[in-house]
Amino acid sequence: MAMAYPKLYNVLSFYLATIIAISQFLISILPYLNPITLLITLADALLSIYLRSCGLCPCTVELDDQTTMNFWVANSRRSNKPALVMLHGYGGNSKWQFIHQVGSLSQSFYLYIPDLLFFGKSYTNRLERTEVFQAKCVAEGLKRLGVERFAVYSISYGGYVAYWLAEMYPELVEKVVVVSCGVGMTEEQKREQINKVGSNALNLLVPESAHDLRLLVNLTMHKPGPSKWVPDIFLHGFINVTYKQHRKEKLELAEHLLRKKADIDLPILTQETLIIWGDKDDVFPVYLAYQLQRQLGPKSKVEIIKDTGHAVNMDSPISLNALITSFVLGYS
Repeated sequence: MAMAYPKLYNVLSFYLATIIAISQFLISILPYLNPITLLITLADALLSIYLRSCGLCPCTVELDDQTTMNFWVANSRRSNKPALVMLHGYGGNSKWQFIHQVGSLSQSFYLYIPDLLFFGKSYTNRLERTEVFQAKCVAEGLKRLGVERFAVYSISYGGYVAYWLAEMYPELVEKVVVVSCGVGMTEEQKREQINKVGSNALNLLVPESAHDLRLLVNLTMHKPGPSKWVPDIFLHGFINVTYKQHRKEKLELAEHLLRKKADIDLPILTQETLIIWGDKDDVFPVYLAYQLQRQLGPKSKVEIIKDTGHAVNMDSPISLNALITSFVLGYS
């Protein structure tokens, strides 16, 4: 009989969370008139419900009077599962990017998923636009949530943040997973990739039109699947929901990343590091994975996933989840 009470509590908590999420959605749609935007907003609300069903809840952390970070955090910590921090890239907020991973990874880890500054509900009035500042904010937020030790999994832009997070806070970060990230690129390599993408690199990172978003999907995904048939009107709705807010600040983050000088003295991380790449990555060529491994030395290793583009989390989530889990838990 006693065993029934925790189960009943979990069921009631889930339904209460569902009601709250639906209520928040109904309030959020009032400013919108576009029916397609309403549909995407509903999908965003359903994603929130899905994350709650995976044992996560949203949490807002006020870092100071100018900076706020939104996290999705584990509801409770009643077992010995390790903590895993997940850092997203530029393709929307954390909910959309990790939709194929939260369910699987939450079975093995207590998940902590921040929206980086200017994504989702995270924001600052400060003028810093560096990955170092992002890393400091993530670390401070995790400390206030009581997370003392954790592994970090990061993809693309999130990899830059994770690298500095691990370098500056070795007492917090146990292991590092870097996926499809150009950290360690030389100046020449960066120019080559920017020229390859073209003059519209910023518009691809922060798309304003359906055309730009379609180009971004085609560039980052080797297996775009049904997404290539999505009508432009739905892509406009997605842009309105996920990219329109804080667009100016997102562009400033991207400008800093593209225009800053290469880190010729990139620090060597002390943590074990797993570097994962898709062999069809058109954003950061696969040789950059081995270049980063040579930089980090014997405590790092590379895993290449076949028939996979830059967006490994979308192209090959099952393989990616398995690699993350085995590495962090120490399986061979």
